[in-house]
Amino acid sequence: MQNLINQIGGPVVALLLLLSLIASAVIFYRLILMAIQRERSPDADTLMVQLRHSTPDLQSLAGTHAPRLQVIRKTCETLQSPQLTAEQMRSEVYRLVRNQVQQLGTGLRALEVIVTVAPLLGLFGTVLGMIEAFRAMEAAGAQVDPSALSGGIWQALLTTAVGLGVAIPVSLIHSFFERRNENLSVSLLSDAEELLNRSVLKDAGSENQRLKAVGQ
Repeated sequence: MQNLINQIGGPVVALLLLLSLIASAVIFYRLILMAIQRERSPDADTLMVQLRHSTPDLQSLAGTHAPRLQVIRKTCETLQSPQLTAEQMRSEVYRLVRNQVQQLGTGLRALEVIVTVAPLLGLFGTVLGMIEAFRAMEAAGAQVDPSALSGGIWQALLTTAVGLGVAIPVSLIHSFFERRNENLSVSLLSDAEELLNRSVLKDAGSENQRLKAVGQ
């Protein structure tokens, strides 16, 4: 095992390769999650248009994993609850949105840590390698073998290259996932607020009609 670790560049490179495997697993999980959460028909935009003119069958969305469709369904169910006051409804809807947004970020923190740690580990491995190379040079005195010294320096610099090689692609993929989550979070909040405001206006209209009927 020790020989294998030395062949691939030392323990720091082995650790970096392990981080790359973890990052690959997280990225693969996120891609599967995106496929599962893909909106089915009707999509969220179509459903919001339908809700402006009618009351579609929201029970058909009970098995969906699409975040926007889940928030729309749960928000409509909350607004139809007779036990809750308007303020309680608003608090419950925002709680649902916060929970959904938090779920969207699953795995992103791990990718962020890998992006930060990988180049630092690479630099750390290079420093350790250079220290070891100069220590061997000092021990050899005047009879330094240039090939052995260059081999040690090569192995030291390899850790920086591997660290950057892990961090750069993971950083790009993390930025893609993060941007997608930001856009989706804005859409979730926008859908919930539109449904809340529409419910408030509807209740106000019903109250005005009731007062007019009483006045007559």
